Amino acid sequence: MRALLISTFDLGRQPFGLASPAAWLRREGVDVRSLDLAKEKLDREALRAADLVAFHLPMHTATRLAAPVIKDARAMNPSARICAYGLYAPLNAAFLRSLGVDDVLGGEFEADLTAIARDVACRMAGDRRAGLEACQTADLKVRTTSATLPRLLFLVPDRTGLPGLANYATLQCGDGTRRIVGYTEASRGCRHLCRHCPVVPIYKGQFRVVQADVVLADVAAQVAAGAEHVTFGDPDFFNGPTHAVRIVEALHAAHPALTYDVTIKVEHLLQHRALISRLRETGCLFVTSAVESLDDRVLALLEKGHTRQDFFEAAALCRAAGLTMVPTFVAFHPWLSLEGYCDLLDVLADLDLVGHVAPIQLAIRLLIPEGSRLLELEEVRSLVGAFDARTLTHRWSHPDPRVDRLHEEVASLVGARLTSDRTALFDEICALAYQRAGLGRPAPRPVRDRAIVPYLSEPWYCCAEPNPEQVALV
Repeated sequence: MRALLISTFDLGRQPFGLASPAAWLRREGVDVRSLDLAKEKLDREALRAADLVAFHLPMHTATRLAAPVIKDARAMNPSARICAYGLYAPLNAAFLRSLGVDDVLGGEFEADLTAIARDVACRMAGDRRAGLEACQTADLKVRTTSATLPRLLFLVPDRTGLPGLANYATLQCGDGTRRIVGYTEASRGCRHLCRHCPVVPIYKGQFRVVQADVVLADVAAQVAAGAEHVTFGDPDFFNGPTHAVRIVEALHAAHPALTYDVTIKVEHLLQHRALISRLRETGCLFVTSAVESLDDRVLALLEKGHTRQDFFEAAALCRAAGLTMVPTFVAFHPWLSLEGYCDLLDVLADLDLVGHVAPIQLAIRLLIPEGSRLLELEEVRSLVGAFDARTLTHRWSHPDPRVDRLHEEVASLVGARLTSDRTALFDEICALAYQRAGLGRPAPRPVRDRAIVPYLSEPWYCCAEPNPEQVALV
């Protein structure tokens, strides 16, 4: 039996979401081909020959980019079993089924995808009864989440056939050098219920760890393939702090020269402040934290679990430990004012964080997909329109048209200045924002912290992503 696993967009990294299920399917004896369309052309012969075609949809952009490929797959291979899996698959189940997708899988998808492959193989062999017995879920059209997600015993991801790590995003060290970057996951899901997060509708406050020996073996294989830095893609690395620290300590012992980066909530940085220095000592270069807003009312609406002052404190803790903090934002949202946007810029300058923030973060606009907890809020429901199947979002307009116009201008400015120095581009955004707000711009602050800031050549996004038309902004 032949299976084709397809990724369309995964933030410039080698897709873990293909490598992990590939290991499970190959253990079953399935002939697996992994195809990353962000780096490779669609192999139409492989598509026609596949008995099972599965699309990894970890984010909104990936889902929109996958749509025409799914239509092509159904047209070119009518008999294939087509699956979609990942965070954004269940959120867009009806749309995906309209394209011809047979099965939609959400969290912890490896076992279900393997069971579907087993069912397909049995049906191909003419043993339909054995296929059904082998896979209790194979005939379910949509598999999202149950009250309790399964606890899987993971396999070491199999990256056979994927483009080499050197083809993906690199770590920019700031001194003109670059490092090859690997990617792994030590856990999935999240304990928290932030309203705007796509993890929440799927995991519902649950998180699952990937066994430490699997994570370490995955990293070791990537180091052997040339990785000099590793990104941990966990939604929050400190959901399980004991598990996380155990892994990075073992990682540092095995690969002392290897560096890494993680994502951690502001709330957890404060709660586990004693561990921040341990991250730095084991090779962590920077920690990404989804700050989202500096407005306490907005943070409460999003249920982020931190305040404006908490962000200030977390930034100070990271700086004291010598760990670079990379804050991310949903800069444009329905509650933003022009003055509030200028305040965000002022704070970044005051805290010497301009070089830490990818310019695209200053152009991010709130995404409201189907199933978002934001739709629980009456003031959100009153702003949004019906679900738009073309964009796969609930479209919204700001009550103040000037804010939407500023967003368009900032997005255009960032898109046209991809290679600009971050400080220079930030200054241009400041000038534009203050002009649109009718405010006198303060004199530029002197740069106090001249430390080199490491960053990935393709920035991080969570639930607020550019549309496919804007991917070039990355």
